[in-house]
Amino acid sequence: MFFKFNKRRMMLIGIDVAVFALVYAFSIFLEYLTYKGLRLELIFKNIDVYAINFLLFFALIFATRLIAKIYKNVWRYANSKAYLELVFSDAIGGGLALLISRLFPSYALGGWFCIASVAMFNCASLSIRFAYQQYYKINARSHAEFKDSKISVAIVGAGQVGALLADELMNYKGSYYRPVCFIDNDPEKKGSRIAGLPVYGEDDDVLEKLKVFPVQEIFIAIPQLDGDEAQKILEHYARSGCKVKLYDFPRNASGDPTDTDKRVLREFKIEDLLFRNSKTVTDDSTRLFYKDKVVLITGGGGSIGSELARQVAKCAPKQLIIFDIYENNAYDVQQELLQRYGDTLNLAVEIGSVRDVARLDAVFTEYRPNIVFHAAAHKHVPLMEHSNCEAIKNNCLGTYNTANAAEKYGVEKFILISTDKAVNPTNVMGASKRMCEMIIQCRLDSKTAFSAVRFGNVLGSNGSVIPLFKKQIAKGGPITITDKRIIRYFMTIPEAAGLVMQAGAKAVRGELFVLDMGKPIKIYDLAMNMIKLSGLVPFTDIDIKEIGLRPGEKLYEELLIKTENLTKTDNDMIFIEQDTPYTRDEIEQKLKVLKDAVRENETKVSSENITAAMKQVIPTFHSPDEVNEAVNESDEMRVANGS
Repeated sequence: MFFKFNKRRMMLIGIDVAVFALVYAFSIFLEYLTYKGLRLELIFKNIDVYAINFLLFFALIFATRLIAKIYKNVWRYANSKAYLELVFSDAIGGGLALLISRLFPSYALGGWFCIASVAMFNCASLSIRFAYQQYYKINARSHAEFKDSKISVAIVGAGQVGALLADELMNYKGSYYRPVCFIDNDPEKKGSRIAGLPVYGEDDDVLEKLKVFPVQEIFIAIPQLDGDEAQKILEHYARSGCKVKLYDFPRNASGDPTDTDKRVLREFKIEDLLFRNSKTVTDDSTRLFYKDKVVLITGGGGSIGSELARQVAKCAPKQLIIFDIYENNAYDVQQELLQRYGDTLNLAVEIGSVRDVARLDAVFTEYRPNIVFHAAAHKHVPLMEHSNCEAIKNNCLGTYNTANAAEKYGVEKFILISTDKAVNPTNVMGASKRMCEMIIQCRLDSKTAFSAVRFGNVLGSNGSVIPLFKKQIAKGGPITITDKRIIRYFMTIPEAAGLVMQAGAKAVRGELFVLDMGKPIKIYDLAMNMIKLSGLVPFTDIDIKEIGLRPGEKLYEELLIKTENLTKTDNDMIFIEQDTPYTRDEIEQKLKVLKDAVRENETKVSSENITAAMKQVIPTFHSPDEVNEAVNESDEMRVANGS
């Protein structure tokens, strides 16, 4: 069956059948008028010929319409493509009918009669549909005039995308918006009208015009908006005091564009604030690597771990195991993956801690993973400065336990998730992650390929700055930042997970992979932009307050990409840090220092002895004051300031 029979479609078919019959009768009448010698009784004498041709043309024209799914179109929203499909469908159906009628000369009618009949029927069908579409639009606009509560909007971009958006907003009865004008930087469009709306140039005067209307929201309808253009446009229209939205493809919770070809109006996402396009680092060869493998993810309910689970699931693994101490997050990821993949994904979720050697043994014995992603860790700098003993137990000893289990049970590859805070650390958390890297790198003699992946702050992750700023704006402020000078490198969750996936595929033995994360971002500028994009005015609607650096915090994270210390890979985003690893014996000695410190201070909430022990085993551990005093001379700060 070509389509489901419903009331609307049956009504339209009925109208078309009636129109076809009327057009055919009218064609006979025209033939009678055209050929004056043709007597009326001659027409009646050949009524069987006219009837046969009527049935033939009727059958083939409507058959081709059904095959072309013409009656599946909703004609109130039809575009030129739908109208052209109707023209070609009738032309094919009519042409086939004409050819078949020529095979039976005694029953054939004149060629021009047939062509004229099909053409008139097609024109009548098009006219009826066009008239209905215009009636619906006029009715919708008339209905909109009584909607005083509609929000007045300006559309930036008077191209095809902007025109489609305006048409949708004006002709949909349920729309909450009323477009009042276009704004475009094309001088040829300035002063013209599109869809009945005036087009203004993109200059400073237009902001005053928006206040006259007045415009409440601004929609950006520019396709393929790159980072520099986005920054310029957003900074310009944020000065209007209006809320700015994108007419763009929707994104999922992790920031990836969804699998749809339909644009929607959406709020600015975290990735948009970066003013650059997210990079995709997972390719087909990477996905093939994980196909039919048993993959275990520790910390699989966290921000990075859960995204790794999503991306691994796309690779058709033999089995995916999520291991996490926090059951709520693990449950959420489990339900998400089950809803999406059902029985096609062999998924297991295990609750446990990487501190618990017996639990790790049980999980590794049960599942025998081929690949382990180790994402379980404490990551919050101020909390780990205070609960510094926990940073050692969970990060350092937890990594040691998991790495030992991987070797014991013959894991092929083990990939550690690290951080840029491990570079010349100024806090216990960063130092603990540096120790994790050293634990991994010393195992060059292992049958298991151990590697680590180092990257910066992850946008939208649990406890990151963006969700905090959103909550503070929603409460009316103030936004709190530690220091106006502070800068950070950012990447998206899909970027981070993609890098880890590719590093796992590339890993051979002991590599420390790092990602080119682009330019650093000033946290102060980030806060300003978030306020403006919410349609608010900084320091008028929302204040920004400095609260001072937190314990262990430095003003900048050091550049991960320093060419003299790195080796390029075949991916221009991924590099390998040239780092001389410690031996296993040296790592065991360092771990003994940390274990002794934990044992001596396990009854204390926080201890300076723990920090001292960490400084003893990590030679690059500096105090924050040492690093912050040299902030103005740093390469990172010069890059952030554009110098």
